[in-house]
Amino acid sequence: MELADGSTDIVHPEVRAHINSLVSALGGISADDDGGYQLGDDALEVLRDLKRWIRFYDEKTNRMDVARCIHEANLIEGDLLPILSTWPENATDSKFKSRIALACFELMVPLTWPMARDRERMTVNHHRHMPVLELAQVGYKRAVINYDGARILHTAIRVALPSMAIPIGDRTQRDQGIIKLVLFFLRNIAMIEPPPDVKYEGDESQISRSATIDAFSYQDIFLVLLTLASNMGEDFRTEDTSVMEIIYHLVKQVDIEKLFMNEQQLSKAKAGELADMMSKESSMLKAYNRKGPTRHNRFGTMIWVKRDDGKMSSLSGQDALADASMRNQKMDNSKTFRPPRRARKGNKDEKDLGLPTKLNSRAYDQLRSFVEDFLDSGFNPLFQHVRKTIDREAPHVMQYHRRQFFYLVAWFLEAERMRRKARKQSSKNPSEDISSFNLVAGVLNQEMFITLNKALHESLEMKDWHELTAVMRCFTQILLTVQEMSESGNEDNEEIAENVLSRLFYEEATHDAIATIIRTYKDQSFNYLDAATELVHHFLRILEGYSKQNIDMQVRSRKRTRRKKKAAQDAAGIENDNDENDGSDNDAAFAERTTKERKFDFHRFATRFTPQSVVDTFVAFTKYYRDLTDSQLKRAHRYFYRVAFKAEASVMLFRVDIIHLFYNMIKGPAALDKSSRVFKEWEELVKQILRKCFKKLEQRPELLVEMLFSKGSSTAFFLEYGFERQTVTTASKAKPAAELVFKNTEELDRQIAIVVGAMLDKNQANHVAWIKKILGDAESERKAFMAAEEAMASVEPVQDEAEEQPTESGPKAPPIFYVRPDDKDRRNAMFKNSHMRLLMKLVGLQLLGPASEETPESAWIIPSDVSADVLKDAIHYINQAEFSPPTFEEGVLAEHQLKRKSAPRKKADFDDDEEGEFDDPMFGPLGPTVRRPIDEEDGPKKSPRKRRPRKELTEEERQKKRKERRRKEQDKLMSYRSEEFVRPEDDETDSEYDEAFFAREQETAEKAAAIRHIAERLPVSKKPTRKRGIAATESASSSEEHQEEGGDSESGHDSDPGDDFILRAMNTTLEEENEGQPEGTLPDGSDGESRKRRRISVERTQPDEDEEMGGMNKNGDEDEDEAPVVTRRPRVRGGFVVDSDDDE
Repeated sequence: MELADGSTDIVHPEVRAHINSLVSALGGISADDDGGYQLGDDALEVLRDLKRWIRFYDEKTNRMDVARCIHEANLIEGDLLPILSTWPENATDSKFKSRIALACFELMVPLTWPMARDRERMTVNHHRHMPVLELAQVGYKRAVINYDGARILHTAIRVALPSMAIPIGDRTQRDQGIIKLVLFFLRNIAMIEPPPDVKYEGDESQISRSATIDAFSYQDIFLVLLTLASNMGEDFRTEDTSVMEIIYHLVKQVDIEKLFMNEQQLSKAKAGELADMMSKESSMLKAYNRKGPTRHNRFGTMIWVKRDDGKMSSLSGQDALADASMRNQKMDNSKTFRPPRRARKGNKDEKDLGLPTKLNSRAYDQLRSFVEDFLDSGFNPLFQHVRKTIDREAPHVMQYHRRQFFYLVAWFLEAERMRRKARKQSSKNPSEDISSFNLVAGVLNQEMFITLNKALHESLEMKDWHELTAVMRCFTQILLTVQEMSESGNEDNEEIAENVLSRLFYEEATHDAIATIIRTYKDQSFNYLDAATELVHHFLRILEGYSKQNIDMQVRSRKRTRRKKKAAQDAAGIENDNDENDGSDNDAAFAERTTKERKFDFHRFATRFTPQSVVDTFVAFTKYYRDLTDSQLKRAHRYFYRVAFKAEASVMLFRVDIIHLFYNMIKGPAALDKSSRVFKEWEELVKQILRKCFKKLEQRPELLVEMLFSKGSSTAFFLEYGFERQTVTTASKAKPAAELVFKNTEELDRQIAIVVGAMLDKNQANHVAWIKKILGDAESERKAFMAAEEAMASVEPVQDEAEEQPTESGPKAPPIFYVRPDDKDRRNAMFKNSHMRLLMKLVGLQLLGPASEETPESAWIIPSDVSADVLKDAIHYINQAEFSPPTFEEGVLAEHQLKRKSAPRKKADFDDDEEGEFDDPMFGPLGPTVRRPIDEEDGPKKSPRKRRPRKELTEEERQKKRKERRRKEQDKLMSYRSEEFVRPEDDETDSEYDEAFFAREQETAEKAAAIRHIAERLPVSKKPTRKRGIAATESASSSEEHQEEGGDSESGHDSDPGDDFILRAMNTTLEEENEGQPEGTLPDGSDGESRKRRRISVERTQPDEDEEMGGMNKNGDEDEDEAPVVTRRPRVRGGFVVDSDDDE
């Protein structure tokens, strides 16, 4: 809206009018002499109305109009702070004043809430209001911490004290809200800083970190934070992240080394910093004066430079007259390609952490006192509770809380180390309780290491570089703290440090993550680069020392195994049809594979930090050598020394840009300060590297070309040793796809339909069409061949019958049809597609050659025995399946009708019980066969067991069962009854043995002929028999026949194929005879004899009695030539046997 003065109001006039009227109704300066603030009649309701405007207008509509109007109305500085000052500190029983103060803070918290620039949610109003409101928040902070009328921060604590005094179990939701509100207000005041891209017009000393720390100390906020932190988990729970945020914004980017210096040391350190800055400035001015413009630079200068190839180049500028290096640099700059610059990314570290903070001596003393008290009482309770809150992903945990947690843990661990160092230097003898590492033990346990490793891998995977930076800082400080514990001289601390280091270095996944971090650096911030190089430096150094002390150090590699895969399938409810033969039945080898731990080799691990990518990371770090501290320069120096001399990979450093960097650090125009403590070390290192480079150039002249490029491992090995690396490559043979079988289907057309349906479900219709084309081509070829054969047979000349002709066994077979894939994808599908392979086999295709030697290039054929009609039927079945795919129950697909073919079960390759021993059984797999006598009675049949859930056996029980099974196999192999191998003398003939054999055969044939003669003389009944009686007794008679079979074989009566017919004929004759006899009488004596024979078969269960020969009674008075005894058909009535052996 355009105003009278021509300006435009960016806020709706009605909104501004409502806000101004509410601010006016709130109250004002009293007209009395004291000049105090006088509240309006409805001041409490006015404050609540303003809060509703902020909540329902600004927050709901995503606008900032109300906040802008409140700022322009000067509500906080002109009204809210004077209202809070009217509440005396000794007045604790005024409920109205406490409600007014609470309403004031309910307004101040949203007005001081940090503003985030979310590009997805930002509107035009955000771009209009945010710059103004950011400066307004800075003004709010200055007014709050520097207000003379009252201690505003202390007043906020007074508002929350009644709620804090209530036990945690009795607090209401309102009490929890009041405590959180006050903590949010303190957090907002602590984190408000001038925006980095906006000039603050006021006095920055009034809003600096030193002023904030002074206000927190003067108004007793540090005591409140210590109280909350030390009682976290007991009296306070959900306030942990808020307390952590306040501490984070107070201590971030504070120099810890200066924090624990006394006043004399601090002044000396500041003087040293000033001297270093002045020396850098003087060296920079010298370089500038040496190559800078002269008094005659107003005159134009152009010179000609003759190059090595004789050509001339023109250069302009006074600096070209300085020296040859400047002229070469100007020529290089003129021909260097400069790609278009991308938009500079906002440095999130600078926004979150900010620049390094400078504190005054008063602030250092106040913060040091708070840090020492916090380490003594609040460190373990607070950070243990925050870690548990982060692990369980509580609702009040934000994304940035985990980053702040790891940063604070690293900061306080370093502070504890600096405090211990400062006490040693001051020659104080602190008590054992104060100097103990128990003060920080809450972050040196296994739960903390699990959280640390999880955050390390997740942030690396999600590419959250800012969180990864904090995690690396925390990891580094934990390593340094544990190292100090191991060097403390206390046996308990050394034992704890040994245990902690073993846990940190035990997981190989941690080693892999650290190597990946330093190898994959690209263009992250310098803070990330500094944290990564620091972690690698200390990790390698401490791990090397630990591996030397523990020669048998073991590391665990987490690898996926079939058992874990099977457990995951069971958890997901996936049916595994191949549980018995999934390749994991070799339990012994499988157990060894899962429990084996790899011995750690530090030299092998250190080679992972010598590739060119890791070298480039440290080179990028070293390029900041003018701004690095002595410790950072020493870190880079140790790495290059390790690569060049310990790992013997100096070839990786022989690159033009790296050599140029090293030379500039020592002899260049912007070289290191010679008075620096690390200059001598760097000078010696560069000298030795250049010496090795020149010597290697003499040995390998090709290195002169390779210095222009990065080097791979094979190239570096060749340049280092003069020959290529000799490696034995055992490439694993590609395996074809698993063979599939059908669960229930047996019909060919149904099988083809299922496979085609499964392939169509997987969008593999092109493979089905290709198979149909192959079948069509083969069918046409077979039909043409058959037609040609018929035509040749019809035109052949008639030959003389007497003329001999070579006879053929049958018609001529058609030639083999070779299946050729049309492209590479089809060939791969024929090798790796299980459904396609199954369909090919169903329609008649076969693999040419043994299946064990199959490769992707193996040939497939249609053999000669597959006729054209079979191929035509296969095409018809495929077309039918495509037109009408098979349907199943809801949720069941065609592929669910298939399963993997069970593989043959393998035996264990070794014995767990006796390692290194050779078991030499008496017989191999083709040993003696245990045979069972044919007339031996079957033992008592066992009732089928019900399937019960198998009890999970322990490892000891499994070993015991394996031993027992092994012993039984050996005992069975030793009980031999025949020769294992065929001997040469077995082929020799024995005339006596042959005569006896042929005599027995003749006797058997004569007996069979006699039986047939007797059967032919028996009359055959023409009268229809009763089917019911025959059916009822058929099973009984057949069982008796089986019982008599053994006796017949022993008596010498060999069985004959006609015996069944003879017995049926005898049963029929006996049935006719029995019809005319009364019940209970015997037709002749043969029945009694048959009963005796049945009794003999029963008595054979007694092993001590002599067995009788079949076909003879107990008296043994029957002759061999007599006819065999005929079994009488039992009498049956109503399906029940009337006569039995009990009648005798």
